Amino acid sequence: MKETNILEFKEEISKSFLKTVSAFSNYNGGTILFGIDDDGKIKGIENPNKRCLDIENRINDNIFPQPNYRLEVDDLNKTISLIVNPGENKPYLYNSKAFKRNDTSTIEVDSFELTRLILEGKKINYEDLPISNIRLDFKYLEQKLKEAISINTFNKDTLKTLNLFNNNHFNNAAELLSDNNSFPGIDIAIFGKSINIIKKRLLLENMSILKMYDLAIQTYIDYYQYEEIDGSYRKKIELIPEEAFRESIANALIHRAWDLNAKIRISMFEDRIEIVSPGGLINGITKDEYISGMISSLRNPIISNVFFRLGIVEIFGTGILRIIHSYNESINKPIFNTSTNTIQITLPVTRSKSDLKTDNEIIYNLFKQYNELSISEILSLVPYSRSKVKDILNKLKEENIIRKTGRGRGTKYHL
Repeated sequence: MKETNILEFKEEISKSFLKTVSAFSNYNGGTILFGIDDDGKIKGIENPNKRCLDIENRINDNIFPQPNYRLEVDDLNKTISLIVNPGENKPYLYNSKAFKRNDTSTIEVDSFELTRLILEGKKINYEDLPISNIRLDFKYLEQKLKEAISINTFNKDTLKTLNLFNNNHFNNAAELLSDNNSFPGIDIAIFGKSINIIKKRLLLENMSILKMYDLAIQTYIDYYQYEEIDGSYRKKIELIPEEAFRESIANALIHRAWDLNAKIRISMFEDRIEIVSPGGLINGITKDEYISGMISSLRNPIISNVFFRLGIVEIFGTGILRIIHSYNESINKPIFNTSTNTIQITLPVTRSKSDLKTDNEIIYNLFKQYNELSISEILSLVPYSRSKVKDILNKLKEENIIRKTGRGRGTKYHL
């Protein structure tokens, strides 16, 4: 058993655990185990039931507001579990400071992060904050609304209906959708055969995010679509599914953190597109939930609603599933990577089974049958040498057809 960002060991009961209570309450919750040393060895605590009262008193006297927690005693090992739930009334302060977890350590949040916690505690999204600019133009938004839902008039009442104008003030969402948008935009780079060869660079800024979306789609069409003529018929060929790219760009604009001074980056290569958006997952959402579409909360609900009304996105939270579904006929799949500050989606050029060489196809078919295999298991099924199997696996992995998990003897490969 090892410490993680949601699990901490304390051999003794000292005031230092209160910082971690603050951190767990401010973010994703967690557990503090008392009577366990840093190496995960059980040491026990004398009179654990009595010491629970000491822990309660320290929390109640030092953490404000009152966090949501419970204590459990293991009488056999004489250990205490302090389970802290994510709080609703953030920020939770210890000595007038808010804390967060940084891997297995606990650190004080900076002023930027503290502002986020305050807004979250007040149930206010950054996009809803009022701005001082009282003159914004919405020509592009008006055009898109007329095209999508055939509105007859566009005025302040329209903006109020879209929650872009309240109490005589525009909000950040309004500026993002306006023609005067000054937020960081989208940086598109089209590369050649290597990252050192840049064929074209496009910087989309000082325009509505709706226009950014449309221009990004047009750039994709220019580089990843072509027509194939067969007699009197024209067939559109998509090297990368258009639906996947549309959903990825919409996802980046809707779910990014707009309080970060960073651009969305789109890197277009011959074999793939990488979309990186600033801001990690919303607190409390796991990567598995993100990929499965089980997103119950939105970072930017106002912007999301506008995109929904315009028909750019469908049911909230299904975008990732639609990206995955668009690759159903391809042997290589999209890749989703998340970190504290970014979300990256990689869309590979689609490949069919017929693109594989015979040996590669034989190995690929094994994964279709067995799902997960080690090198030793593969060697027992094919008449190839270990080095040849390794070469094939590395090639399939490079092409995002299979994935590798584990280390050493525990290494496995799967689709």
